[in-house]
Amino acid sequence: MSYLQHIQQCNLYQSSHFIAFKVDGLQLGEVKPSFAEKLIQISGHFSIDNHDLNWNPPATGFTAFNQSMEELTRRLLEENLLPYFHDELYPVTNGNREQPTFLMDRALVPYFGVAAFGQHMNGYVLLNGEKHLWISRRSQLKRHAPGLLDNLVAGGLPWGLKPEENLAKECWEEAAIPAELAAQAKHVSNISYRCETELGLKPDTMLCYDLELPIDFIPRCTDGEVENFELMSLEQVAQIIQQSSEFKLNCNLVIIDFLIRHGYITENHAEYCELTESLNITH
Repeated sequence: MSYLQHIQQCNLYQSSHFIAFKVDGLQLGEVKPSFAEKLIQISGHFSIDNHDLNWNPPATGFTAFNQSMEELTRRLLEENLLPYFHDELYPVTNGNREQPTFLMDRALVPYFGVAAFGQHMNGYVLLNGEKHLWISRRSQLKRHAPGLLDNLVAGGLPWGLKPEENLAKECWEEAAIPAELAAQAKHVSNISYRCETELGLKPDTMLCYDLELPIDFIPRCTDGEVENFELMSLEQVAQIIQQSSEFKLNCNLVIIDFLIRHGYITENHAEYCELTESLNITH
């Protein structure tokens, strides 16, 4: 696979496969019609109007919406329409993450196709003047993408934590990076994509970070989610991305962005212009 093919795979989406999910006339996501039908069957608070799925719980406002969504989540679990829940809340918004309409358990996010935010950090060291990336391999026990390669640190950004707080937490849990070192990570870009999945839609935004690590730093996992780590040259990492699907899909985008910013992929590369255009990067 080429660099560009990974980006294209992460953006496979057909709008005809979804209908809008609206609350008080505001579109907050997109759902598959089959899931919309199931919601209507188990709750009288859902209806379809003009091919839109509308949610009209008995009371409005942030607190009331949260309570109604919590009740709906329990019902979905009871009806085996949701296999599990994370017990981790994400903000549901059509814009500012800090001003959500309500909160939703992370497990429900792809079903409703609401915007989600995560943090991905490239940890690198300089060896003889050459950059090398610490790459992690996900535990075989992970629900999603078990055993695939990953960025050194990556995780969702839940409600109630500031980005710097969550990054510090993830750095310690996944790589035993102390807080004072994690604080040196630089927020370098945001990458957005829309990926259709078996469950629904992932309109995700990844907040991307770079952290230069001391040469003698050896990452270790403290929460069991990482199987092992390997320090790789940029050439090794680039070859894996170009020749395989060994990285978790969205992690390819984070590393391609790194390779461009750090001068490994240059304007002379055949895909350079398409890569910079299709990564959908903001700063």
